[in-house]
Amino acid sequence: MSKSTASSSNTTVLVPSHIKTSAVSVEQPPAKPVQKTPNVYPFWLGGVASSIAVCFTHPLDLARVRLQNSPTKMSTGQLICSTIAGEGVRGLYIGLSASILRQMTYSLTRFAAYEEMKNYVQRTRFTDKPIPMWITISAASLAGAAGGIAGNPADLVLVRMTSDLFREPSQRFQYRNCFDGVMRIIKDEGVRALFRGWQPNTVRAALMNASQLASYDFFKDLLLSTGLFTNGTLAHYLTSSLLAGTVATTITSPADVVRSRLMNVRGTESGVPQLLNAMRSEGPMFLFRGWVPSWMRLAPQTVIVLTLLEELRHLVDYCRGT
Repeated sequence: MSKSTASSSNTTVLVPSHIKTSAVSVEQPPAKPVQKTPNVYPFWLGGVASSIAVCFTHPLDLARVRLQNSPTKMSTGQLICSTIAGEGVRGLYIGLSASILRQMTYSLTRFAAYEEMKNYVQRTRFTDKPIPMWITISAASLAGAAGGIAGNPADLVLVRMTSDLFREPSQRFQYRNCFDGVMRIIKDEGVRALFRGWQPNTVRAALMNASQLASYDFFKDLLLSTGLFTNGTLAHYLTSSLLAGTVATTITSPADVVRSRLMNVRGTESGVPQLLNAMRSEGPMFLFRGWVPSWMRLAPQTVIVLTLLEELRHLVDYCRGT
């Protein structure tokens, strides 16, 4: 027999030696999985990143719009050279104010709406697993449509400012800047004219967001699965955004051409007869007219915008101490 003495009294308790006095293990309940809460960033980050990017890519945007509205066929290089010869280097930046206003309406809205919808779905339905691709595409399409409507007035002014070259001098709009363009459209054509071409513009914006942002998220995951890229590296962002820009250019080209031609008409003209004539004379491939300058603009713009956006998010995280 062995002895066990209690410290609280002088009583000696005899415990049989064949009984082991090892500690009893108590089974703990399984820990609940930690729910992943998506980071929330300022809604204006997308607009700022896009505005910075467009300062570098605006000459290519001008070339794209002019090629889509040009009465004669010419290459991107020929158009840029003729622009410099006729208007100087400053001519490549005609309509820059409208382009920045477009980014601070269209891009700001589409990025903010997409992130908000994606984060809401992540918080409420997919806390511990990836969001299905079809939901990502749907959210991006809805966000893009909202951005297309919000940015339509600036888009209208941009198309007109960059395409004035092809009009007769007496028919040119000659807007001094984006605000002058908006005010003159309201004064001369009414408020409704600000939303001329909103249908193809909305379709184009929905296609753009779905093909650009949703494919960017898709390519990021795909590249990580190859084991050749590390998440968060510059090479990861650059490759994903370049592939997303190429997909977006191809998918949005038809809607982009239709939108540009409808916006470039004056007053009560519908622009539909011009589209039908172009279809008959040039064939369906006219819908991809300006693809090269579109890609030359959109691919680097996508790379700059999405890479800048990621870096701005890192900066916000750094300032928050996370």
